[in-house]
Amino acid sequence: MSESAAAAASEGTAPHKSTAPRTRDAGANPGPFARVGRFVRQVVAELKKVVYPTRSELVSWTSVVVVFVVIMMTFITLVDVGVGKLMFWVFGG
Repeated sequence: MSESAAAAASEGTAPHKSTAPRTRDAGANPGPFARVGRFVRQVVAELKKVVYPTRSELVSWTSVVVVFVVIMMTFITLVDVGVGKLMFWVFGG
């Protein structure tokens, strides 16, 4: 809150609004090409911040993901087979 707004709020009156006409900023609403250019510059700036993993980190992270996927596939397969056998036992078949 600004000081004048805080003072007005403490006095119980609303802050005075400016009666000056608003003028349009030259950079307030850029054209489509300027927006695309700004977007591309921001993308390039973000890509410069990327830290790529080393080969050993990449291999270790990949192996962790592959092991996790194999474990989850095994678990889901066992649950699916178990539920299937249970359904055949309950409903006959």
